[in-house]
Amino acid sequence: MPIIKTVNESGQISLGEEFAGRTVMIEELQQGVWLIKSGEFIPDSERWLFEPQVKADVDEAIRWAESNPPGESDLLSNMT
Repeated sequence: MPIIKTVNESGQISLGEEFAGRTVMIEELQQGVWLIKSGEFIPDSERWLFEPQVKADVDEAIRWAESNPPGESDLLSNMT
């Protein structure tokens, strides 16, 4: 259902209280046509974690850690 909004003097549009505090992505499809999606987005500093090889390595490490619980260790006994 289309909703008509007016852009104020500062260039802002209010989406309504239900979107307060939410992150949105705005994509300009063509001049004057925008697609607005709400969601959670990956910070630039963490984007490298989602590169295919890095993600595969991290997933493998998580699988290994889940099937190999931590055990007791004595770090001092190896210092002789």
